[in-house]
Amino acid sequence: MNDFILTPAQQASFDALDALYREWNAKINVISRKDIDHVFDHHVLHSLAIARYLQTVPGLYEEFSASRVLDLGTGGGFPGIPLAILFPSAQFVLCDSVGKKTLVAQAVASALDLKNVQVVNARAESLPQQFDFVVSRAVASLTDFYPWVKGKFRRGILYLKGGDVVEEIATVMGRHKLRPGSVHTWPVSSWLHDPYYDGKLVIHIEK
Repeated sequence: MNDFILTPAQQASFDALDALYREWNAKINVISRKDIDHVFDHHVLHSLAIARYLQTVPGLYEEFSASRVLDLGTGGGFPGIPLAILFPSAQFVLCDSVGKKTLVAQAVASALDLKNVQVVNARAESLPQQFDFVVSRAVASLTDFYPWVKGKFRRGILYLKGGDVVEEIATVMGRHKLRPGSVHTWPVSSWLHDPYYDGKLVIHIEK
């Protein structure tokens, strides 16, 4: 977290996430039972890896901070809620097709008084608006995910994904005729040195 300059209010919001998710996860299971003791290390920081990646690309962090962002398949609010805390001037729509998951995301956003978050229970295809960026956390293979958001973003996709993604990227690039050099991968382990992050990537697909 030392890589980000936080106001006292932002720090308080991050500090509150563990207790909020423990409370809500006892009612509606959005984080696995074995992982609930690692809310911050495995979920909040993983979400913020997108922000750390943005810092490595000149001008992109600043651009993202004033953008409209869709978090598709947000579940209980990852990566959208940590990013919304960090980027209060960006506007976030957190979308999931599973209603009980959006209940948790809305409850956490409301408890933190995040004015820049709207939570919707819907499928991506039904969203009428366009966004600057789409973020997501491994809701599907890239080959399945990209068609859901094609045409819904102006600037790019920032996708948290693990494993061997070479074939997925090649398939998406060929199938959707993405221009050479428009897809970038960044290892989360270059920032977070916990073995949990070995093999996990931020995949950035430029428009």
